[in-house]
Amino acid sequence: MALGNHSTITEFLLLGMSADPHIQAVLFVLFLEIYLLTVTGNLMMMLVISADSHLHTPMCFFLSHLSFLDLCLSSVTVPKMLKDFLSDIKTISVKGCLAQSFFVFTIAGTECFLLSAMAYDRYAAICYPLLYGQMMKKQLCVQLVWGSWGLGSLNAFINILLASNLDFCGNHIISHYSCEMPSLYPLSCSDISTNLIVLLCSSLLHGLGTLLPIVFSYAHIVSTILSICSTSGRSKTFSTCSSHLIAVSFFFGSGFLRHLMPTSGSPLELIFSVQYGVVTPMLNPLIYSLKNKEVKAGVRRTLRKYLPWSR
Repeated sequence: MALGNHSTITEFLLLGMSADPHIQAVLFVLFLEIYLLTVTGNLMMMLVISADSHLHTPMCFFLSHLSFLDLCLSSVTVPKMLKDFLSDIKTISVKGCLAQSFFVFTIAGTECFLLSAMAYDRYAAICYPLLYGQMMKKQLCVQLVWGSWGLGSLNAFINILLASNLDFCGNHIISHYSCEMPSLYPLSCSDISTNLIVLLCSSLLHGLGTLLPIVFSYAHIVSTILSICSTSGRSKTFSTCSSHLIAVSFFFGSGFLRHLMPTSGSPLELIFSVQYGVVTPMLNPLIYSLKNKEVKAGVRRTLRKYLPWSR
């Protein structure tokens, strides 16, 4: 579409979560606490795994990278959101908006692949315990992590490259607290048909490419668990993968619903975005430290080592 008499805009206006100053003050305190818990929890998780030799396992290697991703994902959006809670005018430049979208897309996409790799790790550990050391060698773990970053970045780069060629004019209001790809396209006065097709195809390929291995892994895991005769054995085996299954449910459920539903500015979109981009990064360290016995023991050992009064 031609620009005609429209002037190209250089910044967007973020509506955020509420226009009421009192509600914004409450939200500022709430999300500040969430962010501080997220930073503390994920840094603690990375420190514990790095410092405790008992946790130098493939599962914990993936978990330390998951903590780093959660820390990055929250840091891309929450500090800006906190600043906007205290501002009368909540603006972001077009380039800044595209940059934020790129990092959200990259980190969230990388986390999808990493969660898929972690599902394969649980599959190898439960279904082939005697071959686990051979199946999950350090070199493979490193390749899976770098592959996750590479594929996540490639997917984001393709979509953002196409979005950077769009012209934005007229409407410049984003009914959201951050910049996400689905929110940008309705604001463009260019032809976005190619962008929508690429976003839909890449999201489906990305989603199926990461979700199907998870479903495959857990189908075999459930089959193996059900074949165990003793109830205590089944419970113990399931506990080794329950934390990962909870993390997958939280992240994939809200993330896919947010990016596949039509953009309308509804409260449901904000809820899904907050769930996968703010709440889940805070919950993951708690889920793994409470549900995983090895990590829980590692946290205790690290606290006793560095905080003598906790003994």
